[in-house]
Amino acid sequence: MPSSDRHPADGQDVGLLTPIVAGSRVEALTGDAAFVRGMLDAEAALTRAQAALGLAPSAAAAAVTAAAGQTSRFDVRDLALRARSGGNPVIPLVADLTAAVAGHDPEAAPYVHRGATSQDIWDTAAMLVAARALEPILADLDRTAAALARLAAEHRDTPMPGRTLTQHAVPTTFGLKAAGWRSLVTAARDRLAAVRAALPAQLGGAAGTLAAFQEHAAQEHAPQEHALRERRPESALRLLAAYTAETGLAEPALPWHTLRTPIADLAGALAFASGALGKLAADVLVLSRTEIGEVSENIGGGSSAMPQKANPVASVLIASAARQVPALAAVLYGSLAAEDERPPGAWHAEWQPMREALRLVGGSAAAAAELAEGLRAHPRRMGDNLDLTGGLIVSERLSVALAAELGRERAARAVKAAAHAVQTRAVQTRAVQARAEHGGAGLVAALLADPAVAAAFGEERLRELTDPAGYTGLAGVLVDRALGLAPGLAPGLPPGAPTGH
Repeated sequence: MPSSDRHPADGQDVGLLTPIVAGSRVEALTGDAAFVRGMLDAEAALTRAQAALGLAPSAAAAAVTAAAGQTSRFDVRDLALRARSGGNPVIPLVADLTAAVAGHDPEAAPYVHRGATSQDIWDTAAMLVAARALEPILADLDRTAAALARLAAEHRDTPMPGRTLTQHAVPTTFGLKAAGWRSLVTAARDRLAAVRAALPAQLGGAAGTLAAFQEHAAQEHAPQEHALRERRPESALRLLAAYTAETGLAEPALPWHTLRTPIADLAGALAFASGALGKLAADVLVLSRTEIGEVSENIGGGSSAMPQKANPVASVLIASAARQVPALAAVLYGSLAAEDERPPGAWHAEWQPMREALRLVGGSAAAAAELAEGLRAHPRRMGDNLDLTGGLIVSERLSVALAAELGRERAARAVKAAAHAVQTRAVQTRAVQARAEHGGAGLVAALLADPAVAAAFGEERLRELTDPAGYTGLAGVLVDRALGLAPGLAPGLPPGAPTGH
């Protein structure tokens, strides 16, 4: 006997390798016991639906529901081991459930799993597990979005360097960055909510034709056999509707044994959510670097070797999940190419990746809510960093302003020459020394060295043009637009519409 059979705890996964998942609500909602709970719920719902249509005795529905509710009597590890022989855990579960029902009401036992195939029960259980797991995920995404909205509003006009390809580009605001994070989070929330509402039950029988349900209906109504020939299709379809109502899931137009759209849609929404949260984490990781220091997590993680460190652990773990979920989604998308009416392997390949994707996104959403609610912005450090280039961060603005007075080519030469001067050691040293008064002092001095620029603008105007805080464009207005604070600028309305301010 394998050692794992003698000592199940030796092979137990308790989350040691996935700290982003360990202890989260979604971890508990997607454990092996949760899938057993889902299968039992699916079996009980099927018998109740049949009883509601007169296709099974009400006593059978009560007996199956009662037995299915006693989850502690089903040994999850034993089910897992016995699943090897049939390739899925539904087969041993049905045997155990039937025995449990027979022990209480022998006449009810034949109504367990009647007409269904293993995939009907497993797919329905998987959708129940997904639906239940998505509830805390959606709640945590709402928390994250609300916290980011507060950050965006508070720092609507807080200037900071915009960065492209790792380098300072032009100024932006921290409010706009936070509003961008929120936009992704709300988009992820909306996608997952739509998928949650559309998660379907599964009921098709052996090959997705509902044939067994049709025949069982015929047997239940044998005295009216001639009339039943007209009612058989209706009876089976009514059963599908009743079953989905019992489960609380959506009613599918077709059995989807090899039409895996629901799984693919769930995979896509989970991958998007992990990426959306990963963007937030990636930015926080960059902005919290020691040499940047523009944000920090509320409670950083420690180091085993360096006591001075406060690592951005929440962001690290969210980023780790964002690198895993797309690969899991790829497996789920790959299962779309499923042959026949039940695929040999494609269906089975979905189970673990779907669970892991739900868990990783669940852990990420919980961590992101805590991250966003505790994230600290450091405007003074943002201002210091705006001055690092000695005013060159506003070169674009200077080029436009000078071109209006000197012409495009002449202005380009002037700005290029001034930038070169600032970047030389002598002028750069003076710019660093003068940064406390004005970060663009070195650039202003370099520009004033050009007689044409000096005559057209003067020092005061150049100081104004080189102030990074004065060149954040429509950042504030865009924040209002993103937060719904400027009705006239809501997406889809024409430019120039009244803003309401």
